[in-house]
Amino acid sequence: MTRAAVMGGGSWGTAFAMILADAGGEVTVWAREPDTVADINERHVNERYHPGIPLPPSLRATLDPTEALADAEIVVLAIPAQSLRDNLAAWRDELADGSVLVSLMKGIETGTTLRMSQVIEQVARVQESRVAVVSGPNLAREIALRQPAATTVACSDRASAQRLQDACTTDYFRPYWTTDVVGAEIGGSVKNVIALANGMAAGLGFGENSQASLITRGLAEMARLGVALGADPLTFQGLAGVGDLIATCQSPLSRNRTFGVNLGSGLTVEETIAMTKQTCEGVKSCQSILDLARAHDVDMPITEQVVQVVHHGRAPQDMLAAFMSRRPKKETTLS
Repeated sequence: MTRAAVMGGGSWGTAFAMILADAGGEVTVWAREPDTVADINERHVNERYHPGIPLPPSLRATLDPTEALADAEIVVLAIPAQSLRDNLAAWRDELADGSVLVSLMKGIETGTTLRMSQVIEQVARVQESRVAVVSGPNLAREIALRQPAATTVACSDRASAQRLQDACTTDYFRPYWTTDVVGAEIGGSVKNVIALANGMAAGLGFGENSQASLITRGLAEMARLGVALGADPLTFQGLAGVGDLIATCQSPLSRNRTFGVNLGSGLTVEETIAMTKQTCEGVKSCQSILDLARAHDVDMPITEQVVQVVHHGRAPQDMLAAFMSRRPKKETTLS
């Protein structure tokens, strides 16, 4: 039986902990909120994030990170991307030797432009063969309802990737493994920014043609950046690329799309942040993604316009007008 710790009792962390438990693992969730810990341990639910959805009775929760991490063979990091560095530094000495550290986070660190796997390697002082990533069309609410879904598990070490794959395979959750960590992480990060743009288009009242165009051109941006960083271009045709992009851009369950819809409907960034209960990684990471792209001379016009709206006060309708006024050119896969 695999011993796993899930560090973070939020929406996706809870859903992934459920997957690991349903797959036969011995799973402990670390959460900050005493009510969440009590709900999981006593009532086998997480009413804060997944009200009314039963969790496996074997799933445990604790407020003590040391207790959660004790002897954990798999350590799942399910916290906001920009909080990873400080939290992991506090937990580093509690990590078991040889444990696989798994990132559920989809963002680029502000200030350093590091991917989450790179932050984990740096802060935990571990080799890349011990760091894995999960990325795919995995809207947490649907997973918690045990609706069928697939995902990508990525690790530079094939054996570690397959070990994680085995630990999270259930009759409703199907993971595929890859060694392309860069592609999985860039797909998971950039799709949030494109979902913000697509949400703005929906909020402005634009239909399926407009949204399909944004999604398709967003996929080209994602692939350009990933390939420039050494990713396999085929990754972006898979679950961590187009699969995750479609789900995040189109579903009302998507925080990033919903944030964009609110902006397109006339709310300010501040008003939208105030009404958003969970972290919206696209808002947090869009500037870092643009900085990373510029450092590698990669053109990302949709991302650039999202940054203008989120950080510099540009109106969403002006964002779309600026995108549409770009010089026409030949379409190729990565152009």
